[in-house]
Amino acid sequence: MTKGRLEAFTDGVLAIIITIMVLEMKVPHGGDFKDLEPLLPVFLSYVLSFIYLAIYWNNHHHMMQTVTHVNGKILWANMHLLFWLSLVPFVTGWMGENHFTIASVSTYGIVLLGAAIAYWLLQRLIIKSHGKDSILALALGKDLKGKISPILYVIGILGAFLNIWISGIMFILVAIIWLAPDMRIEHALKNKTNKL
Repeated sequence: MTKGRLEAFTDGVLAIIITIMVLEMKVPHGGDFKDLEPLLPVFLSYVLSFIYLAIYWNNHHHMMQTVTHVNGKILWANMHLLFWLSLVPFVTGWMGENHFTIASVSTYGIVLLGAAIAYWLLQRLIIKSHGKDSILALALGKDLKGKISPILYVIGILGAFLNIWISGIMFILVAIIWLAPDMRIEHALKNKTNKL
């Protein structure tokens, strides 16, 4: 099977997720800047979640550039990833509306961890389908970023029960790690083109 429908469906779902998330931010009844103050936690939650969704979209886009075909397992793994990402608007809203409670922040972390595991599983199935010498396998190498992120998520989830700031720092740190441009796949694709 070709990858076109998988990419189109994923792009559509992520666009809907972002739309739902922004619609969760309610317009204040007052017209002054002070009327925006109660929305600050909701807005901060939105910004962090938007960054995460952008990171997933960018990385998914790059990863799919290495894919020549998909199978049923890859399709289901992609749906598994979209399941976790589809929960982002809910946990974002819950966390922001309740001003970062232990339950809402730890649940937010669980969703981020679930998405990270689902993305890792999708990568593994693509590599299994395309071979250990595939572009994706060569590009990922030891995948330090992919291995450290779940550890930081777990620290963030457990840290919520000690201090919410621990969670915030861990979740922001993972976002910063992934915001740095990851050129591994682009370099691997360029090297393959140069060899041809």
